[in-house]
Amino acid sequence: MAILLYVAFAAYLYQPYFRGFSTWQVLLPASTSLAAMGCYVLSRRWVAGFPGSFLAGLVYGFGAFMLALGRFHPLASLLAATIPWLFMPSAYLGEKRGTLSAVLALLPFVAVLVFFLFFRFVAEYRLFAVPIQAELEPRDLMAFAAPLVLVNRAAALPSLYHIPIAPLLLGLGMMLAAKRFGVLFIIALGVALTFCPLYLGKEQVAWVGVSPILWLSIPLTCLAVLAGVGLQGLIKAGASDKGWVLWTGLAQAALGIGALVLALKYSGSFFGVTDEYSRMFVAAAKIYALGAIAIGVVFIMAVQKKRWPWLRWAVLGGTIGVDVFLSARYIVDSVL
Repeated sequence: MAILLYVAFAAYLYQPYFRGFSTWQVLLPASTSLAAMGCYVLSRRWVAGFPGSFLAGLVYGFGAFMLALGRFHPLASLLAATIPWLFMPSAYLGEKRGTLSAVLALLPFVAVLVFFLFFRFVAEYRLFAVPIQAELEPRDLMAFAAPLVLVNRAAALPSLYHIPIAPLLLGLGMMLAAKRFGVLFIIALGVALTFCPLYLGKEQVAWVGVSPILWLSIPLTCLAVLAGVGLQGLIKAGASDKGWVLWTGLAQAALGIGALVLALKYSGSFFGVTDEYSRMFVAAAKIYALGAIAIGVVFIMAVQKKRWPWLRWAVLGGTIGVDVFLSARYIVDSVL
């Protein structure tokens, strides 16, 4: 079921551009589907239900990062699509074997390094899928909360869209409560490598030969899985969990208010928005408001001790679906 939905969504996003595709660009829809399937299967290791795993696959395979890679060589998208699959040995074979699991968790890092070294040193295949000079700056992290604002201004979009931030925060909290620090170490290492140009010289980055942007695929895979864990937590939250749900909803509302403040900053008149920044921030605020309302509904259910998992899934899944559907369409149209 998940595979069919992923393939159908990929076909919808790229269908308007099929006729103009080069041979290599056919990899773009294939890579998004492959990435989504991989993250879905990977998340099943920790997520007990379909909704959470489906969200994990959706926000990685069709997330802002994967879709924005379409501006580079399609092999870059293919590399990012393999990352969830490369985590499988650690997730499944290394279960209950701490040392083995830790070693196998390095496979994605090794794969990124080998990919760039291969195309750098094998003359007949010499290729730079993503320029070494393409890098993220600290200000580009704003794309995490407002990806549509920076779609044409940042080299990469480190984002899972808007509403999925709420289940991501809950998923992070659940991992901390369970004292599962391994995934947090992987995220930190991936982010550190992504921003290595900030503390390494350009000569050192060039010597390694890896575009810093592709390291970002590793932490985003982990964050997508955590978002799936958090969504499953929201669906199953009971009265004793209402505090977690409340703080998650408040965080979503705060992001919406922040987006409105930034919209006002870039426009002299709130209702006469003309600047592109302002329009995108207003759109982000509307989506965050929708997400806050959805989580508010879940909070009321938790307080009233009403489980109704299918209703929760419909409310949360519907709002996340609107977010992903509209945002993914905008990014693909902007990139291609």
